Amino acid sequence: MSLPKIATPTFELVIPSTKKKIKYRPFLVKEEKVLVLAMESEEIEQIARAIKDVLSACIITRGVKVEELATFDIEYLFLNVRGKSVGESIDVLVTCQDDGKTKVPLTVFIDEIKVIDDPDHKRDIKLDDVLTLRLKYPSLSEFISQNFGDGVDLQKSFDVIASCVEMIYSDEETWESKDSSKKEWLEFVDQLSSSQFKEIETFFNTMPKLSHTVKFENPETGVENEIVLEGLASFFS
Repeated sequence: MSLPKIATPTFELVIPSTKKKIKYRPFLVKEEKVLVLAMESEEIEQIARAIKDVLSACIITRGVKVEELATFDIEYLFLNVRGKSVGESIDVLVTCQDDGKTKVPLTVFIDEIKVIDDPDHKRDIKLDDVLTLRLKYPSLSEFISQNFGDGVDLQKSFDVIASCVEMIYSDEETWESKDSSKKEWLEFVDQLSSSQFKEIETFFNTMPKLSHTVKFENPETGVENEIVLEGLASFFS
């Protein structure tokens, strides 16, 4: 006689970038093992890939390609899957800003952590009177392939920008990213003016981000502190 199967609960949430509602389940012991092994390796790339693989297994809704989701989508999804799997709160250790040294343990509830939108954020950048550049958010696969490594690599930054071009369009024509090679897009980025490039930088600086503000008192000085936790790594420090 075969052993009985344990029913797994399902939950719903909305993907921040697409506003699409999806169903997901908590991760199982076998998937938790993958995460634990990745965390123990302390290799950022391995951890990121483990997160992607676990999310792919836990998302029930068909047609969701985890590797194509924006990085902030991945962070938000993983945080919620983890919450339903191992607990609705996260313990973090923060450093008081008033003295720069006192460490304070805090508990943050996952349902209070949101993806925050910047009202000044825009995906379309006017290049001139004719052409407009539309950018897309970096996916986890692009984030992994372009950003892991030691130090700041200028070429990698340009590679990320080129990979995030969705299209260039005018009133009469459209040039989509899939229709040109990576080399051609890199050459296009190279010919941008400083002011145009600055607008592209603004796109990345104002992208939606996983964020939560915490207020607490420094037990040594009695001074109230306020810290903004941003990005997945902030909630697992």
